[in-house]
Amino acid sequence: MARDGYPYIGGGLVTGIILSISGIVFEVNLFYYIAGLCGIITLFFMIFFRDPERVTDAGAAEIISPADGRVVAIEEEEEPDYFKSKVMRVSIFLSVFDVHINRVPLNGTVEYYKYSPGAFKAAYKEEASAQNEQTVIGISNGAGKVLFKQIAGFLARRIVCSLREGQKVTQGERFGMIKFGSRVDVCMPVGTEILVSKGQKVFGGLTPVGRLKNDE
Repeated sequence: MARDGYPYIGGGLVTGIILSISGIVFEVNLFYYIAGLCGIITLFFMIFFRDPERVTDAGAAEIISPADGRVVAIEEEEEPDYFKSKVMRVSIFLSVFDVHINRVPLNGTVEYYKYSPGAFKAAYKEEASAQNEQTVIGISNGAGKVLFKQIAGFLARRIVCSLREGQKVTQGERFGMIKFGSRVDVCMPVGTEILVSKGQKVFGGLTPVGRLKNDE
């Protein structure tokens, strides 16, 4: 269970218990119904904040998915901040039922970090990549580099990211999450071998989404 979920789960449990006790003391059936609703909401939080253990087994030049979800776009576009050139972008949409823990896609050093406030449009829409609130991280190693974005969606209003510039990171390690439905974009150099297809289900820390072209 992700630590970020403890306040939500604890709050739901405590509220449900208080309402149940109130129902007994005051003999008001409505308290029982609301307590039951709190139990359902708490169960949802327990599912949403699940944090399964995963073992990453990828090559030095393989870029793995930072999140669970479904590939909604594979596009070539201009990236002006980190690559300062054209890139291949793979966009992954996370529903509220997906694991929302985010994982580092490539071994290396964090060379770029930027938080940008913005809109909260539906994360599956194309314009969300540029207009929504997001955290952008660039990582480089001897094989190449990758840029990835945590993008808030219509329901997602809280981005959690522990990465900062200069930090050494290991592929597959946890670095944050986006709360309640979101999107992750992975930007790779043009020429990277794309290993996923549109509509494919991917898993954070496990599914390779690309292989850098200088892989030997």
